[in-house]
Amino acid sequence: MTRAELQQVKQRFGIIGNTEALSRAIDIAIQVAPTDLSVLITGESGVGKESFPQIIHQYSRRKHGQYIAVNCGAIPEGTIDSELFGHEKGAFTGAIGERKGYFGEADGGTIFLDEVGELPMPTQARLLRVLESGEFIKVGSSRVQKTDVRIVAATNVNLTQAIAEGRFREDLYYRLNTVPIQIPPLRERGDDVLLLFRKFAADFAEKYRMPAIQLTEDAKKELLAYPWPGNVRQLKNITEQISIIETNREINAAILQTYLPAQNTQRLPALLGTRESKGFESEREILYSVLFDMRQEVAELKKMVHNLMAERAGQVSPVGAVVATPVVTAQPSVPAIIHPVQQPAVCKDDDDIQDTEEYVEESLSLDEVEKEMIRKALERHHGKRKSAAKDLNISERTLYRKIKEYDLD
Repeated sequence: MTRAELQQVKQRFGIIGNTEALSRAIDIAIQVAPTDLSVLITGESGVGKESFPQIIHQYSRRKHGQYIAVNCGAIPEGTIDSELFGHEKGAFTGAIGERKGYFGEADGGTIFLDEVGELPMPTQARLLRVLESGEFIKVGSSRVQKTDVRIVAATNVNLTQAIAEGRFREDLYYRLNTVPIQIPPLRERGDDVLLLFRKFAADFAEKYRMPAIQLTEDAKKELLAYPWPGNVRQLKNITEQISIIETNREINAAILQTYLPAQNTQRLPALLGTRESKGFESEREILYSVLFDMRQEVAELKKMVHNLMAERAGQVSPVGAVVATPVVTAQPSVPAIIHPVQQPAVCKDDDDIQDTEEYVEESLSLDEVEKEMIRKALERHHGKRKSAAKDLNISERTLYRKIKEYDLD
């Protein structure tokens, strides 16, 4: 693809940036478009994955057919099969009529399955059958139907890890990942950050009928140095905030820093996680791992003390010596209040070292912390579950399940 053709594609689909990795992703999308191969688009949340299925559809022979984008993480688990494959009248309570489903509607076109890693296992089996044979069965029906649909999927989840944890089918992964496209995170796109900022600033200036904000040189350096965990979506939101709030249209580094979240903010388990947005169970496992690592470090510290005492063989420790060896009990709970308790100990010999400092923990269970964090998020967003789920960095389906589990309706 020539530079002019590449620029034309970017302009058509609103893609801004000159990074080689981004251009490579666009080039792969254009090349694979005329085929019917399945495509898996991967990248962190907020990098702009939704533009690439549209490129693939518009440059394919299916461009005159239906293009349907489905957010798999936003559909409750109990209804997702009906949404995707349709249902017969009376198939379940509330099924007052027949529904065609997305795979029926998109026959001859393209379906974009966003957040495909959030699909429940039974739905994954149904999707695999569509990929292998083009066949599906409506909920409540026994009749096999055919569909000719091109599937493009996207995820910010590490699917190989999800396979290892039993949350995603390996055979489905290989069928979806026929052609992989990796979208680079914003922190790896260099000066594209400045291009995007200028574009967003101009857009918001036009939208709100005010002069566009501009960055000083020190602010530009600050913008380039920030890691942008929320990627392009975060940059756009911050640009909009500054455009509305700041009366001074020239933004220096000091002003910009007030809008950039701290990079080392510690978060509670309900918000903890990687950029791959793991679920509650994975976060619980992370917390357990941290606690056990702490226990191992304490054990190593005790061993060092033993070795030090061994080097002084033949010497008698003075009576009443205090050996401050912290003991952390690895329990599945979140430490809330820690009280150090000093106790004198007598060392009878080199190998008899008493643990003399304990951490007495008044703790909350993980379930209580999760419940409280979800409740507060719902209050902050006035009951809007989509906003609360985004705030908690979990999918809407996971939030629905947790709300039901903790009886927060």
